[in-house]
Amino acid sequence: MLSLLGAMTWRRVSLVVVDHILIIVGILAAIWLRFALPTDAQTWDSYLWKASLTALVLQVALYYCDLYDLRTLHDARGLVIGLVRGMGAASVLLALVYYWVPQFTIGRGVFLISAAIVIALIALWRIVFEWVSVKVGPAERILIVGTSGAAAELERELLARRHELGVEITGFVDKQSSEDAEPRLDTIGAIDDIPVLVKKHGVHRVVVNLADARGSLPMQKLLEMKLKDGIRFDYLASVYEEYTGKIAVEHLRPSWLVFSGGFRKTQTLLAAKRALDVITASIGLFLSWPVMLLVALGIKLTSPGPILHHQRRVGLNNRIVNVHKFRSMRPDAEAVTGAVWSQVNDPRVTPIGRFLRRTRLDELPQLWNVLLGEMSFVGPRPERPEFVEGLTESIPFYGQRHVIRPGLTGWAQVRHSYGASVADSLQKLQYDLFYIKNMSIAFDLFIILETVRTVILRKGS
Repeated sequence: MLSLLGAMTWRRVSLVVVDHILIIVGILAAIWLRFALPTDAQTWDSYLWKASLTALVLQVALYYCDLYDLRTLHDARGLVIGLVRGMGAASVLLALVYYWVPQFTIGRGVFLISAAIVIALIALWRIVFEWVSVKVGPAERILIVGTSGAAAELERELLARRHELGVEITGFVDKQSSEDAEPRLDTIGAIDDIPVLVKKHGVHRVVVNLADARGSLPMQKLLEMKLKDGIRFDYLASVYEEYTGKIAVEHLRPSWLVFSGGFRKTQTLLAAKRALDVITASIGLFLSWPVMLLVALGIKLTSPGPILHHQRRVGLNNRIVNVHKFRSMRPDAEAVTGAVWSQVNDPRVTPIGRFLRRTRLDELPQLWNVLLGEMSFVGPRPERPEFVEGLTESIPFYGQRHVIRPGLTGWAQVRHSYGASVADSLQKLQYDLFYIKNMSIAFDLFIILETVRTVILRKGS
């Protein structure tokens, strides 16, 4: 599977690994200050694995506090707040662990001392990490062949994630004339200049948009560069997918989908995914039924009308399924308007419905849809048939999202902010196609973890 969209770049891996080591060092330093370090190997090993467990719990808390989002490294205030919040969350988690498994306890009074040391060490490390990242320079320099909208979109996406990915666009090349280029693109030469530009700017990879360069590439020279100098050449659509975690359907030719890798749904994968659905839905229903009873009571006491809202959605192979949700709107919300997009701060939403939507509690009844096999736990969110017809006509490849079961959560839900429009549907489709292309159990588990994080931080849609 793709590296989950650069989610584990070398920068992030180094950040995670060094964090883990520093947390262990901080805890051992606190033990030394509190008790003095042990001299026998057995006690030393005991403290070491307990410190490692504590570091793991703390790093989970830091992850859920957005401390591994490399785009926020330059925010000193956010770093300190995140570290304090992470320590607070970790203390609660560790208290539960120590209560249920007392042998994991390190020692009385160690946590407060280690917290101060760890905060100082991690804050200093983040400052060093950012400085080193700047000094080392980009991990990859890219030259883009083409200056159309697709090239401009790739530039925008890479600029937004440059701190995380360590990628630098050295410039753009086009045919002899650049009259059709986007005005803001830095066109540094023509296609015939590619060999010279690669050497001059230390380019690692040349990214080609075939729509802009078809029939004009000096293939013999490019082949020599690849074989002699090891320069990489890739299609723009493939690089866009690799770095953004979505497939750019607006500038995509059907042939790319036909000949690209992925999209394989073996019987083993489908069976494993169905097993994961049954397990997660069963556990979810078992754990959440007390919450669902309270939600149902709250809806009944605060708003007239039914507790549940049943809505027709398009599922696998365009089959219509009835999706169940806790009602969050007035019963007559669409009596006059018919089916319309839901908006942020929608006036039709009831006060308790607003809370249910923020916390995603309104989605809990869909666990029953998952258990019945009408939905999957992870997949593209099902859309209403009233909207699907128009979206299929206006958005290329929109119908392809129905080749798998729709999901309670999905890649688009954890990567894209809330919105309800054609433009929003286009963005989500690009994430959905990426998920369908790279579908795996590991990817599903990653999305489930990201969903928990999204709900806790109240992000996404």
